[in-house]
Amino acid sequence: MLPATFKLCAGISYRHVRNMTGLRKTAVVAINQELKKISGPGPSAWISQVRRRSSLLSSRIEEKPYSEVDLSYIKQGEEALQKAISILSNQEGWKTEIVAANGDKVLSKVLPDVGKVFKLEVVMDQAPDSLYGELVGNMEQMGEWNPSVKKVKILQKIGQDTMVTHEVAAETPGNIVGPRDFVSVRCAKRRGSTCFLAGMSTHYPGMPEQKGVVRAENGPTCIVLRPNAEDPRKTKFTWLLSIDLKVREIYTGTLWLTVLTY
Repeated sequence: MLPATFKLCAGISYRHVRNMTGLRKTAVVAINQELKKISGPGPSAWISQVRRRSSLLSSRIEEKPYSEVDLSYIKQGEEALQKAISILSNQEGWKTEIVAANGDKVLSKVLPDVGKVFKLEVVMDQAPDSLYGELVGNMEQMGEWNPSVKKVKILQKIGQDTMVTHEVAAETPGNIVGPRDFVSVRCAKRRGSTCFLAGMSTHYPGMPEQKGVVRAENGPTCIVLRPNAEDPRKTKFTWLLSIDLKVREIYTGTLWLTVLTY
């Protein structure tokens, strides 16, 4: 996710999609292709819109027959989304970490209550619906085309917007970090033409820590997909990533920046 998360969609390698066909191949290649330009959005109407819709959803939660545990996952997903939006809407304090030859940038910021977060902003030559369908609709197939992810399993779906997932990270070069996995609550929303996939670490009794695997943590993370203002056939892609691999701080930034530029 990213990953998303995903959630690690920026870790895609071309060789993993050569045998894919049709719309799915187009969407996957779009995530990894050389991106056309960097966009720097300011606070806009979509932030207020999702906050209003989230408030309406929260007010309706009590009307549905969810268990207390289910409600806690829904609220965690909402919290991850709102916190991510708050971070992304603040344009101050971001530091440039990487500038690629084609102009792509990865930015970072250190937040008192979160730690170091990374932000990627690009425009992709693919419609939001195609990317959303791959990142959300085919989430369990992420390991087929994303070399940074070994396996993704949806442990539980709660309503239309919330799910709990287990992700196993692929080995890093030289196996410097060692096996890592994540248990995350994810909140997927579509508001008009804008799509969101937010998440954060959670506890799930049905997926205890595995022997020989370190349970890492993430969140808040969020991918925002919306039509590019200049060309609606393209997607304005914003990715917020916050990861705690449970390793010494000297590794964290370097390793995850390596993933971002795989």
